[in-house]
Amino acid sequence: MADIRKLINQIAAEEAQLNNTQFLAPCVYKGLVRTKVSGIIYTFTPKPRNFEGWGIFQPITVPSQSQGTSIAELVDEPSLPQLAEYLKLLLPFRLRLSYSLQGKTWLAYPINESDAKQRIGNIKPVAVHLVTEGVAFECAIARYDGHTFWFEELDRRADPIVAENLRQAFKKQTPIEELRFKGITTEMRTAYDLATQRIANWQQQRDEKRLAAALKQGGGNLEKFSDRTDHWLVEWTTANGEHHTSAITKNDLTVISSGICLSGRDRDFDLQSLVGVIEQQDY
Repeated sequence: MADIRKLINQIAAEEAQLNNTQFLAPCVYKGLVRTKVSGIIYTFTPKPRNFEGWGIFQPITVPSQSQGTSIAELVDEPSLPQLAEYLKLLLPFRLRLSYSLQGKTWLAYPINESDAKQRIGNIKPVAVHLVTEGVAFECAIARYDGHTFWFEELDRRADPIVAENLRQAFKKQTPIEELRFKGITTEMRTAYDLATQRIANWQQQRDEKRLAAALKQGGGNLEKFSDRTDHWLVEWTTANGEHHTSAITKNDLTVISSGICLSGRDRDFDLQSLVGVIEQQDY
């Protein structure tokens, strides 16, 4: 019992000391900041709440002293030497930036898959936070704290031609299967593929919203659609639930084939007006 009381008193003393100690920590946008004292991790809500970057924080309330949220106030930004000393404590990784996820956070892929598997046990795209020099397909050095990757700097040793080749191919919308240049690796292809998939997903979402809006204005509802290179095959329903499948051009949503007999006048209508035409035929 005496040992337990001694431990409790020791922790209480350390927490009291923490309340008067400043600490350096990274913070993502609207995220939390953490510090470790005697093996115990303390988590704080930063003040101001919208801070994003590296900061020196002063605890205002320590977890065990408040039933509410523990708060640490930003008091300064670390100097470059301070930040360098902090980052040296973390594992360095070479990653290739793929695209920006949000703010200063980028999706990246390991430069060397076998090295990544050996060091962290798996091979997958990772989020890199606080990227201050984000350029698509550049090689970056990030530091890993066992849970999160933090940007340190762009890798000045990397061949800039590789990133430029990938950016040019991306600009031309070169399919992944046609991506070729001297020195290309599997890891480079994966980083490129991640970026192209993101654009494809974004395009699909935009197309879906466009088709759904046109049908909604006409009084119909989009069920699903599929890409047929030069047109869409759209499955939709009328207000009373009647199902139809129509072929629609991509540029102006002109009807190629309505799915019903319109006496060869299909192209006289667009997707929005087609809904009304079909509903009129139902009466």
